[in-house]
Order: sequence, then C-alpha cells, then structure tokens
Amino acid sequence: MSDDPAAQTAGHGAGGGRATLSRIAREASVSVSTASKVLNGRPGVSPDTREIVERLLDRHGYSRRGAELAQGSLIELVFEYIDSSWSLEIIRGVEKVARQHGMSVTLTETGARRSTGEGWVESIISRKPVGVILVFSDIDPAYRRQLHTRNIPVVVVDPAGDPGPEVAAIGSTNWSGGMAATRHLIELGHRRIGLISGPQDLMCSRARVSGYRSALEEAGIPLDETILRRGEFIPEAGRVLALELLQLEDRPTAIFAGNDMQAFGVYEAARSLGISIPEQLSVVGYDDVPPAKWVGPALTTIRQPLIEMAEEATRLVLKLRSETVDNIRLDLATSLVVRGSTAAPPTP
Repeated sequence: MSDDPAAQTAGHGAGGGRATLSRIAREASVSVSTASKVLNGRPGVSPDTREIVERLLDRHGYSRRGAELAQGSLIELVFEYIDSSWSLEIIRGVEKVARQHGMSVTLTETGARRSTGEGWVESIISRKPVGVILVFSDIDPAYRRQLHTRNIPVVVVDPAGDPGPEVAAIGSTNWSGGMAATRHLIELGHRRIGLISGPQDLMCSRARVSGYRSALEEAGIPLDETILRRGEFIPEAGRVLALELLQLEDRPTAIFAGNDMQAFGVYEAARSLGISIPEQLSVVGYDDVPPAKWVGPALTTIRQPLIEMAEEATRLVLKLRSETVDNIRLDLATSLVVRGSTAAPPTP
C-alpha cells in the first residue's frame, strides 16, 4: 500500500476504467510504493522506471483533481534570476494575493535562460505547491503534463516566447507600450530616435520594437537601422549600447530603452560623455520600476503593471486548481508616465 493517501486517488483511464495508482503500478511492473514515489517526486527510483510510470500516468489521464491532497498553503514562484526591482514587483504582487488566501510563497531561481533545467519538476512535485507561477520561462510540455497529473497548475507571467493556447499566461500590451513611447518622442519633435531593445528571442522585446517601428511609420519617419541596438535587460547593456549610439557622427536626439534597467545605463553613458538629459538627449524607459522616480531627472517610462500582472497570475493559478477557466490568457494595459527625462530636441 502507498504511504501517501492521496496517491490512491483515481482518474479516468484511457480505456474508460478507473486509473488508480495500483493499476498504473501493475502495468509498469512496479510496486505501488515505487509508483507513489514517482507521483510525489521522491528519490529512489531509476530514471527508466520513472519514465515508464510517468508515461502511464499521462496515457491514462491520471489526475488528482478533486482529491483532498497533502498540498496546502504553498505557491511556488519561479524566476530565471532574482536580480532587479522588476523581480521585486512581481514578488509583491504574488505575496499580496497569497496572503489574502492564507498562503505562503516560495521562491525558486533556476539560473537558466528561458528554461527550467534538469530536476526542476521533481523538486516542485516533492514540495506539493497548490500552483506554480513561472516568470519569463516557458515550460516544456512534458513537465506541464507531469504537473497536471498532480493537479499543480502553472501560469506564466510575461512569457518569453509564444505559449500554446493551452498554456495559462498573463502579459501586457507590449506593442502598444512601444508605440506610446515612440509617439511621445515624436510629438516632442524628435525625428532621430535611437532604440535599445531587449533580446530578440523574447516576445516582449519583439513586440516593443514592432510598436516603435509602427509609430515611426505612422509619422512618416524612415526607419534607420544604424541607430537600433539589442542587448540584455541590464544597466551595463544600456550603458555600452548607448555609448555606441551617442558617439555616432549623427547621434540620436532621443533613445527609447527596452526597459528601465537599460535606461539607467543610458543615463550613465550620457553622463560620461557630458551629455545632459533632457536638454541634449531625451530618454524613455519601460516598466516603471520604483527607482525610475528616484533617478535624476526622473525617468519618463512606460508603466507595465507588474504588480497587477502578478496578482492576476496568482488568482488564476488558484482558480485552475479547482475549476475550469475559459479565458486563461490576459494582457493588461500599459501606459505612458511622463517625467523629467524627455523634452523637445535641442535647437541646431
């Protein structure tokens, strides 16, 4: 007999029968105890045996849905890296909703670029969270099936790629944000607007660049590829790439940075070259993290509702555990926040 009462929960088998853990163990030619170890992410099972049991769990559509689980009051929040004010805003949003439901939040840092890494799903399963919120990372379909089997729903915040329609995701209107940032600079009179975007493989980066391009086209301003740069969403990338742009013979009069971290790097580059903001260079960021209000001059930026996105993701992951939700994709609106870093371009 399994040492986990929940492990005996039945689901509907592929052939219409009840897919109990005993039946799955029998088909896998293992003990119920071994099958229970796989189900609960415990060690002591060979990789080959684990794969066989997982395959049978998936084939039979085994699910703990509706059962009283050992799971209780934990939400797992997974980042690639926890290294900026951006991350802290997400944490605040998740913790706010978790507290309202009497739950706690555990943080996991994968250290992997846009992926979760080996052993990740087993460790998640062993902790038995009520749900998982992934930040940026897209989840491998095999991992998603494993978590679904244990009735551990997953919601992606600000997805890196374009998740399939079955993946729950909360994002924001990145194209509109890129459009609004660029329009603002155009309305101030800028025509030579440099762009420092995030990595090309991030969906949010591509959408913001597309909004930038659309605003230029709308205003009849030709796109100049020589003043476009791409880099990581970190201050150092903003600094290095801004130095390249600001040392061009015909340098831009404004720079739209892919996020606030990059914009702070643009500030540093401008200071090192003796270029004043906004008198000689206008700068627009993206995200509206708290330090954007504290830098001098305060940063004009696109507000991405990070806390609200995290709150919605947490509400959704809790709903998905106990009910069917028709709309599992949501993009929240972005907005322009005008501060002191933008002005009309300098007079020739």
